[in-house]
Amino acid sequence: MSLAEFALIDRIRARTAEREDVLLGIGDDAALLQPRPNEHLVVTADTLNGGVHFPDDTAPFDIGWKTLAVNLSDLAAMGARPAWCTLAMSLPDASPDWIESFADGFFALADEHAIALVGGDTTRGPLSLSVTAMGQVARGQALRRDRAQVGDDIWVSGTLGDAAGALQLWQRGELNVATATLLADYEALRLRLLRPIPRVTLGLRLRAFAHAAVDISDGLLADLGHIAARSGVGAEVDADALPLSAALRGVLGRDAARDCALRGGDDYELCFTAAADQRDALHALAESLRLPLTRIGRIVDGQGVQCEGERGPGGYQHFAD
Repeated sequence: MSLAEFALIDRIRARTAEREDVLLGIGDDAALLQPRPNEHLVVTADTLNGGVHFPDDTAPFDIGWKTLAVNLSDLAAMGARPAWCTLAMSLPDASPDWIESFADGFFALADEHAIALVGGDTTRGPLSLSVTAMGQVARGQALRRDRAQVGDDIWVSGTLGDAAGALQLWQRGELNVATATLLADYEALRLRLLRPIPRVTLGLRLRAFAHAAVDISDGLLADLGHIAARSGVGAEVDADALPLSAALRGVLGRDAARDCALRGGDDYELCFTAAADQRDALHALAESLRLPLTRIGRIVDGQGVQCEGERGPGGYQHFAD
């Protein structure tokens, strides 16, 4: 390891805090962690590559935020409480200013959700960031994809399609992702793409209501399709019920906005199923969290996802051609 890599590690380690559940953190060959008794360990990993999962000119703060956000979203979909993470970085240039700004974004979200960075790796190469995130959930309480039941309602959190709408604007040269814009609708979509909000608190609360859950990273039709396949059921979606933001409708129009909501990715909202008798409880939960929860369909006998005569899904390709 070069002196520059040691300096980089020292910069990141300086941003971490001591915790009782981290017996040994950054600085050794591996971390020593202390899970809570009677809880399962939940582990997820994601890699973000420059030019594939975010435009090359994305600000380092936003890259840091999103690098962790996509992993926290996976933990949220499992109903897990975030605990620890590792970070592996491939960097073409270990600029101190870039590292500091990246760390600002990463730790802004890490501190909000009390997840500790406990190790990782650095190397020189094309820009690539990999996080392994670990959470904990009480035995038997994890949300899974394979527990949907015929007759369940299908719900989603927040609004759908905003990130895909921002991607379309960027591809058409109408949106600069690197800087804020004074156009309110465009800025709202830009932030939804660059700084997704992982629904960690919602995931924790859904353990009392939901049968199955998934986070929406590759598009509603694709990700709901995972629930249907794993549970051995079919799903019917009412496209007219999809929650669309005023910004997305205003910029793209209703038809294009609806297509983004069905097939676009990078929303990192939660899609979940729950028994019909939980509707009042879920409306109350939405009010308590100040987060819209929208019923968009139901689980049925059969297989696959049906929406207005179409059978999904089609994969979302992020920023790749």
